Amino acid sequence: MAYTTINNGKLYFNTKLYTGNAGTLNVTGLDFQPDWVWIKCRNRVEENVVFDVIRGATKKIYPNLTAAEGTETNTLTSFNSDGFSLGSAGLSNSNGDTFASWNWLAAGTAPSNTYIVKVVSDSGNKYRFDDFGTSAVTLEISEGGTFTFDQSDSSNNGHPLRFATQADGANSSQYTTGVTTNGTPGQAGAYTRITVAASAPTLFYYCTSHSGMGGQANTPVTNSFSNFSGTIQSNISPNTTSGLSVVSYTGTGSAGSIGHGLGVTPKIMITKSRSGSRNWITYTTAIDGSMDYLYLNLTDAKGNSSASVPTSSIVNLTSGAEANASSENFIMYCFNDVQGFSKIGSYTGNGNADGTFIYTGFKPAFVMLKRTDSTASWYIYDNKRDVFNAMTRNLFPNESSVEDNNTNNNFDFLSNGFKIRTVSGARNASGGTYIYMAFAENPFTSSAGTPVTAR
Repeated sequence: MAYTTINNGKLYFNTKLYTGNAGTLNVTGLDFQPDWVWIKCRNRVEENVVFDVIRGATKKIYPNLTAAEGTETNTLTSFNSDGFSLGSAGLSNSNGDTFASWNWLAAGTAPSNTYIVKVVSDSGNKYRFDDFGTSAVTLEISEGGTFTFDQSDSSNNGHPLRFATQADGANSSQYTTGVTTNGTPGQAGAYTRITVAASAPTLFYYCTSHSGMGGQANTPVTNSFSNFSGTIQSNISPNTTSGLSVVSYTGTGSAGSIGHGLGVTPKIMITKSRSGSRNWITYTTAIDGSMDYLYLNLTDAKGNSSASVPTSSIVNLTSGAEANASSENFIMYCFNDVQGFSKIGSYTGNGNADGTFIYTGFKPAFVMLKRTDSTASWYIYDNKRDVFNAMTRNLFPNESSVEDNNTNNNFDFLSNGFKIRTVSGARNASGGTYIYMAFAENPFTSSAGTPVTAR
């Protein structure tokens, strides 16, 4: 039986090292266009910084700080087909300094999605999507994507949905590029479908027969789209193959849920307010199956969340401000296990230099870990800064400090997992509990290139 559908992990995750030049720099050699980029200077005190495709290039957030999102035109300036481009900002490109970048693929390809359309009486007839509790919402339908608006429900009778370049649908402004229709609204098989053209303008959906029914449809460049699976509308860029979805949403201040689009239950959800000064709350079910939380920017031990565990379609949120403050914009990175490529789990330390072995089913290319039952820093190891065992070079997501290279904190990447070779309490205290995220560079394959189970 195939162990994973991923034959080459480097097409979904890759670490890239580079040296800054304080000018324009194209970082290449990833073999994919990244959707989430995390950068850390190795030899100089500097903040961790992350960029993602939904927020867009130049939009920076610091994993080790509570600061809200900032815009800086000279940081990461574009996501490219084989890497990314940088401007002159010292944060990510100071002259002569060395940097590590960790890069993930989310959507990767032009999205496709179908919305079930109903017409409801909300102060007059309005369009509602996927039975979401709010009508006439603002849609996100990205360039290159194909989006089908299924009008089979009988409530659509007499209400054809079309697109225009003006609000509320003056027929003279109807937008037809990439738009196809089928059938009669209110009858089986009826739909309006749009493949969003490159450089498409901001659009508006409307009814050709009645005014006041529609709303705005933004057409971002990113591979993302609106999701209505939860009680709070989200914008998602999911990759069900690699097990990563980038999710944006606006908090309500009330308990609710957001859709993530992975189709399976995520095991870790890294969340940050874009518009508020708040901690990076990181939810996980990997410790004991319940909904626990840690802070990516802090050393604190885990806490127990009152939120229900996520499902294959939604992440549940409490009313807490760190993930759901009213009217604040949030970004969330949702990960699930992909057999043979990624593993999110926990382990118990033994306090010995011959430490705990953690089975992942693949040779890791990247491991991030954190003690959960006591205070401790987060640690990141990868196979580019240390190209052979023992792994001794670690960087700290919760700190601005330089790379640590301590031969007393040995750590081995093995063919089917990793092994702790230190008595450090931050990684291997006797009876201590730890959480980790691991990604493979190349999953195990047979001589024919077919993925197989690691042994």
